[in-house]
Order: sequence, then C-alpha cells, then structure tokens
Amino acid sequence: MRVLGIESSCDETAAAVVSDDGVLSDVVWSQEVHAAYGGVVPELAARAHLERIVPVVRAALAAADVDRPDAVAVTAGPGLVGALLVGMSFARAAAVGWGVPVVAVNHLEGHLLSPLLERPAPPFPYLSLVVSGGHTTLYRVDGVGRYATLHETLDDAAGEAYDKVARMLDLGYPGGPEVDRLAALGDPLAVPLPRPLPAAGGWSFSGLKTAVRAVVRAGANRPEDVCAGFQAAVIDCLLARVNQEVDRTGIEHVAIAGGVAANRGLRARLAALPIATYAPPPGRCTDNAAMIGLTGLVRLNAGLESASFEARPSWEVH
Repeated sequence: MRVLGIESSCDETAAAVVSDDGVLSDVVWSQEVHAAYGGVVPELAARAHLERIVPVVRAALAAADVDRPDAVAVTAGPGLVGALLVGMSFARAAAVGWGVPVVAVNHLEGHLLSPLLERPAPPFPYLSLVVSGGHTTLYRVDGVGRYATLHETLDDAAGEAYDKVARMLDLGYPGGPEVDRLAALGDPLAVPLPRPLPAAGGWSFSGLKTAVRAVVRAGANRPEDVCAGFQAAVIDCLLARVNQEVDRTGIEHVAIAGGVAANRGLRARLAALPIATYAPPPGRCTDNAAMIGLTGLVRLNAGLESASFEARPSWEVH
C-alpha cells in the first residue's frame, strides 16, 4: 500500500509517499515569511500553504513515481485551524478524485510513531519524548493507538522556552538552532541556573526562563555561556523524567521526536544513556509528512478507524 501523507499544521507545507517498504518521497517547504515577526502568524501561514500545497504534493508524487496513491493521510490537528483546513480540504478533494480512502491523523501520533520510519526501529513498548515549540510530553507507547501520557509541561514547552531565550539575546527566529549552536561554544558551568522539577511531575520552564532573563539583564556573561547554561538546565530536566520512568516502568527503549529532538546537545546526552535510544535524522524531527503517511499506513493496516474528519486545534493522543 502506498499512502500520500500531507502535513500543514503550522509553518511547514509537506507531502510524502510512504509504503510498507519505507519512505518513497519526502518533500518539505518551510515558510520563511514569519521570521520578520519573531513567530508564526496564523493567517500568513494559511496563505502560504494555499500557495505551496499543489506543487509540494506534485513533487512528492513525482519523486515516488506514483500517479495515484492507495490512500491519503492528512494532519487534522493539533495545529492552526486555518493551516489545517488547507491540507484537509486538499486531501479530501484529492481522495475523492482518486477514489481512495482518506485518514485523519493526529500530528502528535505522527511524532510518536516517527521512530518506526528508521532502522533499527524501537520495539513496543517504548518511551517517547516529544519536544517541540508547542509540546513537551513523555509518553508510553504500547502499540499503534495505545498511548499513555506520563509527564507533560505545566507552562512553556521546551521549544517555546528556547525561542524566548533567543529573543532575549537577539538571536532571531526560530531561535532554537542558534541557541544550540552557541551552547556548543560556551561553558555550561559559567552561568548557574535552576533545574525546576515540580513535585507533581512533568516540567516547568517558566522559572528557568525568568532566571535567564535576570542573567541577560545583568549583562555580565557571554551569550555563549548563557546558552550553554540554559541548554544544560533544559536537558537535565528532560532526562531526569526520562530516567525516572525508565526506572519505574523497566522500559529501556527511549525515542525522541519533535523539533527540539534535532538539538545536538540533547541528542548527545540521550545517546550517552545506558539504554537503547532512538533519534530521527534532524530533517525528520521538525514537522514532516513522512510521519503522517506512516501513521495513516499503520492505522489502515491495523484496521483502526479514522477520527472524525474535522480540524482540531487541540487534540491529545490516548
């Protein structure tokens, strides 16, 4: 079975063709219009998706040498409503034209299952840390459609905290990659920062962000050292919960996904753990359609029904 995946939940317009043999094509067009505003502007994102979705889908089909897929999978949430509607409207129209089924996919489920695209793939059950600008959640993955939330952020997601620290340092948008680059040049011990771990579980990055703001306003430290100290604190917090759940559950297979999973510091620290770890290539950490096509494929193969076909700005996985 060959499934066309379509992703348009935020600021990437993406299409991919995935089959039982793997990824046949994977095309991503990242919107640059938002850089001038320091964040994603929903209306501009929707307009950019309208402009690019047809050529992106055509490019994915051509690269896979596919004229008519066997099914279409599309992100239905969570995400920006206007952006989601562009992808969903296109997917439904294309599926009707081809006479094939269309599957509504949860974007977070796509991230959870994205490690299955790589080799070696983690066996079920595994723990999955999804870290991005909108989500920081640790899940237990027992199988397709069988997920349990173990920990989640109580305020800012980790990627959001990265972008806010980048703005404090005038590093531009998106700030995560630049903070990661500077962190590699700095001394994490030069700027002592808190490691907030709420007693109720999960994560809270608001206090860490406030501590960084105080350091930046004092102006006594190099940006490289501030970034190194901040990144070390974030990674310590993330891995503290991961190690806690490895010990509690006995599951020693841990995957990461989401935009922050491309962070070199996090990937290095994760790889150093004495367990089996899985990290997608950096290009598949950010939003992509290969993970959406895969999720549609495995759900169809498992005989699982699609969720109701409507745009859902908030949509948890269970």
